[in-house]
Amino acid sequence: MSQLEDALRDLGINTVDDKSLKGRTTYKVGGDALCVLRIESDQDLIALSEVTPQLGHEMLVIGNGSNLLLADGDLPFVVLVLGDNYKAVEIVDRCVEAGASVSLPILSRQVAAKGMTGLEWAVGVPGSVGGAVRMNAGGHGSQMADSLIEAKIFDLNSGKFMVRTIDDLGFDYRRSNILQSEVVVSAKLSSTGFDDPTIVKERLSEIVSWRRENQPGGQNAGSVFVNPPGDTAGRLIEAAGAKQMRIGGAEVSAKHANFIQADQGAKASDVISLMASVRDLVYSKYGVRLFTEIKLVGFSDTYGLPSGS
Repeated sequence: MSQLEDALRDLGINTVDDKSLKGRTTYKVGGDALCVLRIESDQDLIALSEVTPQLGHEMLVIGNGSNLLLADGDLPFVVLVLGDNYKAVEIVDRCVEAGASVSLPILSRQVAAKGMTGLEWAVGVPGSVGGAVRMNAGGHGSQMADSLIEAKIFDLNSGKFMVRTIDDLGFDYRRSNILQSEVVVSAKLSSTGFDDPTIVKERLSEIVSWRRENQPGGQNAGSVFVNPPGDTAGRLIEAAGAKQMRIGGAEVSAKHANFIQADQGAKASDVISLMASVRDLVYSKYGVRLFTEIKLVGFSDTYGLPSGS
């Protein structure tokens, strides 16, 4: 065990023996963290903040890892994973308070069972509540910004909790102003109203069916590129002839060209290289520069793939 892990365990913070991050993202690629911490309580966060300046390492919070590509090799991060105590869901009137570790599809089904509307879109997004707040996740014409009232956030640098409203979070397309040192602890969401639970559940089923029909499963992180104004990234990629383009263990999906799938045993370098090649091909043919939706972490060379719109 490293001195870093010894110091953290002395604080009562659980370290996870498996430092590999491959199983912590939907791409199933990536390297090893310095250590992985399982945060089970707000007290764990407070204890960690007391030594954060002395650790000298960046903190990286990983939820479901559904919009994240981690580099191969040894990564210079202390990874935080929020435990089961952050999976509570409380529903009062038209408000839902959910812990950061709650799965969006599970949350969507729980509120649908109460006949609450407005969160149906979340059934098709394989992320966590915390990650969804951080990146303003969305789908099917809706996004977190449409539902969020406020988020409880802990700052590892200051050691303080704060409540930030929708107006404080700087939401834009798939982004917020939440810093890497800040941990989303919970979120309060509003519903748009109520309907017969059976009808709401039917809408969920329709969304799930649409996604299965139109989007690939397997190891991917959803849409790779932001749709450019007046067009779609998928159409441009397919028109450029990049569908099923392959580099190593990564391939542009045959089902939807704006998805890149990773084979079992693929490397993160395969995925990012393919992303760059697709971006370059579309630009060379149509003069349209695509920007990635996916957060890239740990890469010394991102091939000029900054996220943006």
